[in-house]
Amino acid sequence: MGLESITFSFFLIFSGAAVLASLALYTRQPLLVAYIVLGALLGPSGFALITNTDMLSDISHIGIIFLLFLLGLDMQPSTLYHMLKKATFVALISSGLFALTGYGIATLFGFTHLQSLVIGLSMMFSSTIIGIKLLPTTVLHHRHTGELVVGLLLLQDLIAIFVLLVLYTSETGDATFTNYLMTLLALPALIAVSVVFVRYVLLGLIQKFDRFQEYIFLVSIGWCLGMAEAAEMIGLSSEIGAFIAGVTVATSPIAQFIAISLKPLRDFFLILFFFSIGASFKLALLDEVLLPALILTGLMLSLKPIIFRFLLTRISESKELAWEIGFRLGQISEFSLLIAYIATGIHMIGEEASHLIQATAILSFLVSSYIVVLRYPTPIAVSDKLRRD
Repeated sequence: MGLESITFSFFLIFSGAAVLASLALYTRQPLLVAYIVLGALLGPSGFALITNTDMLSDISHIGIIFLLFLLGLDMQPSTLYHMLKKATFVALISSGLFALTGYGIATLFGFTHLQSLVIGLSMMFSSTIIGIKLLPTTVLHHRHTGELVVGLLLLQDLIAIFVLLVLYTSETGDATFTNYLMTLLALPALIAVSVVFVRYVLLGLIQKFDRFQEYIFLVSIGWCLGMAEAAEMIGLSSEIGAFIAGVTVATSPIAQFIAISLKPLRDFFLILFFFSIGASFKLALLDEVLLPALILTGLMLSLKPIIFRFLLTRISESKELAWEIGFRLGQISEFSLLIAYIATGIHMIGEEASHLIQATAILSFLVSSYIVVLRYPTPIAVSDKLRRD
């Protein structure tokens, strides 16, 4: 794809997003809806004005990386450890129940046991982007909510990494216990290396040249993307690497300056991410998967709040907080889309099963965003009463 076509694609995406975002705000709709709808309209299944969705998806992935990095900057390591320890029980039990639900519905609609298993696994996770994007981060009485949401999402990400590892090794034929063990050991090793580098190298450089804002900006991006690449090289996800990069810098006085500097860059790439979700969906296959997708979406949106409410109250959380977290995590995940993509590529599932996962993801993104934006405090709430940054 040449320079002119990239420029034209960006013109269509951001000009179109500005128009639809204006309409969304006038009609009191979540902005995420506008970006996904725009993708469906301009993508290959719509007016086909933008056809290279793979390239846009690769570019937009950087937004997820920055999102996790900024999230890490706002998390103190001691608080994070306490929350992960507390949320492990909830994450494991809930993930198993969601997987069983997805497997059962897929089996009822005639999918094979292997395809139903993949569909079930894709139901286990909640969207990191939507969960965090719609979460107030600067309001003190929402800090505990944010900590629980982040803890559950991180534990789900670790489960998702294990699932993806199984799929990757199935593709290469190198599925051994040693490979799985090495990947699990890679996480503490990456954390240790990150802590040492930040303490003895990175913070020293930042303190020495902190009067040069451009330098801080460049070092921050380099650190974030460098850790993301390092995580991928050792079998983890780039999102985990970026989050670790943020957490290890969180205790530095410069952390909030970095967070403010990178927010516009994060939002730029996240618009591309949601656009690419809408653009990658094949509308022609919607009729084949619409009914099971609607049923799965309805079950996830209703069961996830109920299950999270039940489990969170068992670890001494209030009913109100448990309901809120359940609704905030009521959708399925970007990891679900990745699972569908990989499983299709290795012929583990067919195109129909893949599109069922995609349709459920998009529908759950849309409906869940509506529920959260209209009911709970968010940075993009259409109501002034609920808008919290």
